[in-house]
Amino acid sequence: MEYEASLDRALEAVPDIESGGDRLSVPDADAQPDGAFTRFNNLEAVADALNRSTDHLHRFIQRSLATSGKLEAGVGRYNGEFSEREFEAAVEEYTEEYVRCSECGLPDTRLVQEDRTMMLRCDACGAFRPVQKKSGSATTQQTKDEVEAGETYTVEVTDTGRKGDGVAHRGDYTIFVPGASEGDVVEIFIEDTSGNLAFSRLA
Repeated sequence: MEYEASLDRALEAVPDIESGGDRLSVPDADAQPDGAFTRFNNLEAVADALNRSTDHLHRFIQRSLATSGKLEAGVGRYNGEFSEREFEAAVEEYTEEYVRCSECGLPDTRLVQEDRTMMLRCDACGAFRPVQKKSGSATTQQTKDEVEAGETYTVEVTDTGRKGDGVAHRGDYTIFVPGASEGDVVEIFIEDTSGNLAFSRLA
């Protein structure tokens, strides 16, 4: 009896590491038009939820949306018209690359510099991998890997996004596929693109 009580107390003290998705609570993007710009009003709150610097997330969003911008008092201001969905897709892409562990799926990670290479170290499972920096500049490589709105492609869904959408990749593009699951090979119709992000539906 005393052993069982001690075991119960020990189990209660063990941190819950079952599911990274349940424990990663990120606010939805708050987008607001501002003349020729769009403001990401709660950028700082989103970065805090991801446990990353606001400036690092801001620079990634600029590259993903292929635009210029400014960071002022925790608010991102980006040149062009962008929807909340586009900001959230960029945050999702950032989360998969710079926050979530590719081995255990948990967000208990930190960025560390090793030999001038940025690495993602997971404190939950010990995994250690380099992160990829997107150049943000178009290269001549695109033709067969180009993604265009209005076109249909067959893709393999390789990841699951923060909101449960399937995520596929084609060339430099990250494609969001609602209604698809990891491992599915599906035909999709591209509804819209923004920078290196593409939004699709099942064809």
